[in-house]
Amino acid sequence: MPGFEIFGEEERKHIEDVMNSGVLMRYNFEPLRNAHWKAKEFETAIQEKLKVAYAHLSSSGTTALITSIKALGIGAGDEIIMPPFTFVASFEAILFTGAIPVFADIDDTLTLSPDSVRKAITPRTKAIMPIHMCGAMADMDELMKIAQENNLWVIEDACQAIGGKYKGKYLGTIGHIGCLSFDFVKTITCGEGGVILTNDLSKYDYCHRFTDHGHDHLGNDRGAENHPIIGLNFRISELQSAIGLAQWTKLDQILNKQKSIKNSIKNILKENTDVKFRRIPDKEGDNASFLSLFLESENLARRVIRELKSSGIPSAYWYDNNWHYVRKWDHFKALKSDTTLFKEQRDLLPDYESQDFTQSDEIIKKTITIPLSLKWTEEEIREIGEKIVKIIINQTNQIEK
Repeated sequence: MPGFEIFGEEERKHIEDVMNSGVLMRYNFEPLRNAHWKAKEFETAIQEKLKVAYAHLSSSGTTALITSIKALGIGAGDEIIMPPFTFVASFEAILFTGAIPVFADIDDTLTLSPDSVRKAITPRTKAIMPIHMCGAMADMDELMKIAQENNLWVIEDACQAIGGKYKGKYLGTIGHIGCLSFDFVKTITCGEGGVILTNDLSKYDYCHRFTDHGHDHLGNDRGAENHPIIGLNFRISELQSAIGLAQWTKLDQILNKQKSIKNSIKNILKENTDVKFRRIPDKEGDNASFLSLFLESENLARRVIRELKSSGIPSAYWYDNNWHYVRKWDHFKALKSDTTLFKEQRDLLPDYESQDFTQSDEIIKKTITIPLSLKWTEEEIREIGEKIVKIIINQTNQIEK
């Protein structure tokens, strides 16, 4: 699953280029660089591969999301619709722009349900944030249609689905603006890092300025640059970019390996169990970094996850997860009493404590997800598949006794 599993000489070479120049900052210091501009090279490589007009790197996927929201002019009191199954960074980014996270349920794609999104729209809604969880995509045709009908922005959080596609277009390039994450456990890693993707020049201009204190980056004298907007320091470094640039050349290799592993395990399960799998709107576009199973009941899911972990098979049960599902976000649900937020923002927050997540709960409580390792051999893949089969059958039989 993560790119760090295949670190090699490519990463070392790009890092040495940076260290030999001594310039770790992505901007300026031209005389010292020896013509090395790793961030610029990485951005160009991303643009060419993903067929998107503009890519701007940032310090993380989270800062990419914050920057994207700001670039769309979304802020105080505006609502953004998002799913309750995601990493906490998604709602953190919304909150720290002054906007309001509004939840719509997930469906059997493990991503936003278009029907639920329609019901969540209010006069304050400004954007929909589909989050392509665990390597696969939301139903983008329907979500883009809803956005168009209601004059809403679409912010694609494709942080967990780098290289995935939907009907021929790369995830993160379909909406008005999109984000990828390059943190340590992502498909492509810089250790930390993110990127904003857009085909809109005005949005790109805002992003590269905002992430560098508002610098306009015109001319060759940093101290003489203008600052047309207020910004923050969300810059990526040349060292991070060097690693990412090397990793990016391995993307197709990683995706092909993941798809092969996933298909092998999935076929073993199909042949020997009745287990169901998440619905993927475009199977060919699956990033394939994860395999998600739908079991018959919460009881069976809990039994199976316990045995998987005991057997040393990496696996996640999101219903009990502190970071990826709303049920355990107690700190988030308590925000109405958080005096570090403006009272006006607190007053606009929905009552998350009392919100009905029954539809999402019914899906997540039966879901188990297995992250796939690029290091698994064919023998290990077969053994893991057979172990999963044995565990599911044994636990099913014990329940039926």
